[in-house]
Amino acid sequence: MPLRKVRNIGIAAHIDAGKTTVTERILFFTGTTRKLGEVHDGQATMDFMKQEQERGITIASAAISCKWQDHTINIIDTPGHVDFTIEVERSLRVIDGMIALFCAVAGVEPQSETVWNQADRYKVPRIAFINKMDRIGADFYECVNQLDRDLDANPVPFHIPIGAEDSYAGSIDVIERKAVIFKEFERIVVDVPEEFRQECENARLAVVEKLADFSEEIAELYLAEKEVPSDLIKKVAREATIKMLITPVFCGSAYKNKGIHVLLDSIVEYLPSPVDKGAVVGNDISNPEKTHSRHPSPNDPFCALAFKLIHDPYVGQQTFIRIYSGKLTSGMQVYNATKDENERIGRILRIHAKDREEISEANTGDIVALIGMKYTTTGDTLCDEKNPLLLESIFIPPAVVDLKVQAPSKKEEEKLGIALRKLAMEDPSFKVRVDEETNETIISGMGELHLEIIVDRLKHEFSVEAIVGEPAVAYRETITTEATANTKFAKQTGGKGQYAHCEIRIEPNGGKGFEFVDHIKGGVIPTEYIPAIQKGIIKTMEEGILANFPVVDVRVVLLDGSYHEVDSSEMAFRTCASMCFKEAFRKASPILLEPLMEVEINTPDDYIGEVVGDINRRRGRVESMRRFRKGAQKINAFVPLSEMFGYANQLRNITSGRANYSMEFSRYVPLNKDLQEKVLKKLNEAKLAKV
Repeated sequence: MPLRKVRNIGIAAHIDAGKTTVTERILFFTGTTRKLGEVHDGQATMDFMKQEQERGITIASAAISCKWQDHTINIIDTPGHVDFTIEVERSLRVIDGMIALFCAVAGVEPQSETVWNQADRYKVPRIAFINKMDRIGADFYECVNQLDRDLDANPVPFHIPIGAEDSYAGSIDVIERKAVIFKEFERIVVDVPEEFRQECENARLAVVEKLADFSEEIAELYLAEKEVPSDLIKKVAREATIKMLITPVFCGSAYKNKGIHVLLDSIVEYLPSPVDKGAVVGNDISNPEKTHSRHPSPNDPFCALAFKLIHDPYVGQQTFIRIYSGKLTSGMQVYNATKDENERIGRILRIHAKDREEISEANTGDIVALIGMKYTTTGDTLCDEKNPLLLESIFIPPAVVDLKVQAPSKKEEEKLGIALRKLAMEDPSFKVRVDEETNETIISGMGELHLEIIVDRLKHEFSVEAIVGEPAVAYRETITTEATANTKFAKQTGGKGQYAHCEIRIEPNGGKGFEFVDHIKGGVIPTEYIPAIQKGIIKTMEEGILANFPVVDVRVVLLDGSYHEVDSSEMAFRTCASMCFKEAFRKASPILLEPLMEVEINTPDDYIGEVVGDINRRRGRVESMRRFRKGAQKINAFVPLSEMFGYANQLRNITSGRANYSMEFSRYVPLNKDLQEKVLKKLNEAKLAKV
């Protein structure tokens, strides 16, 4: 298959916009599946996890290949729920183009904006598909307005609907001036009905006017009031879409099998192939300032990015990779540039959702799964050992909700530990740590649903009935002033002793993370012990000091110290650095930081007062309010996560179930003094109760 005929695409949208239903219809109409899987009856091909089938939502991004008009389309179906945003993030990192899906009734919803911004981050060209045109309240043109106003998408309708709600029959292809009617599983192309001809001409003129900005040839024809050929419109539209200058808009009703043929045509017509996307750029391993390019060609050195791990009960760990250049064969040795390790390629699988096909080689542009990788995790670069480079990794948002878990018996402890390690390898937004004071296992995730799914998977996939505590906020610790500490660590135990001496200064480093500066002069501490000092400080920061939450945004300057020729060791300097950092930290006016969430609420006008009043009671701040659609408002606010537990029920109660919301992590902010004292007191009481 020529590379120009390959499309690596993702489908992304707000929860319940119909992503999985659209994918199921694509698979059916391309002949990949023989029956229509439905989300509501748990039979969707792409939602094959037990938790997805029970809840009717997508949790893990699934990959599948299909063929249309001599093209291979690799599709990644992504979740819409904000708790699984990492799944969207890593999928967008490796796809070339995206279908942004919108509900014709709800329009641009909160999570629509999130995935749109994520696609902007990775510069992913996209087309828009307005789904559910058969629903009561469907409004195609209002959706297009919202795309323009809320997402700055520069939307251009290439198809306009024939009717809406119960009377929705199909769409008009404004470029070809043809009507596309859908009956059962068939599409029938006919002339545009008389009553829609003027609307079709107006819409075609709008496309030509828009494209005239990007093409001199179209501009000349337009100004001369001459006919612009369809082929020229499509050629220029494709180029403008790939450069992210416009967003072509299509419409349909996936559930009623309407518009899917048009969507498939538009994927082939307007979304980029690996060749269109061009060379991928990576950093030199020894000199990050220097870059290297890899062209989408089997003749360039091998280069790929690992973007997902799955633990399959039948074949073990599957590592999903996107190949950007070169060729991969079974038994080949590749270099993991991120981990500085060599990996031997075992089996290569082409994945069709839960089914798998073993292949002997994979080529540029392919998305495949590898079996038997030892070191590779999400975001790692795999490349040719003689031509190494480091690709941009994947942005991983911080975990903000904690949950205490414990095994039901001593016998099950090891089983729980293995299961949690596997889940943490799969999902980089899921963290596991042990509180050394209380010996409790604490898991952290993106939200309550995220952790609920993890616990459910422990039970059904790993057969561990974990005992679970209440969800809690994942605070952070930091400092507000400068402080210095001078610590000596000396220990004599009969034989060789332990000696180390450090003097450090710590400073607030707002928003810049951890920074370590070595100011040692004259070899008062030998060079080989400096990394041990840094490691000791990092380990202490991870464990926390005030209340066992990770320490962030601190600059540490190593000023002075001394050593003993016999008794000094790396271990001694690690211990000394840890003690010294703790002493300085306690002097530096430490505070807790709490996660602040960006909350977006869509509510009917009738309940604006109650919703805003409730946000204020939760220590929230309303940032903006704007008209969402007729009779409804969109409220943007910032609210501390600690005040958002149980919010779904409260919002349902005060709006009679008519409002919906989404929230995502914004940033960490200082906790006020009174609340900090309450939080610390509560945590200390919980620890004392454990002792």
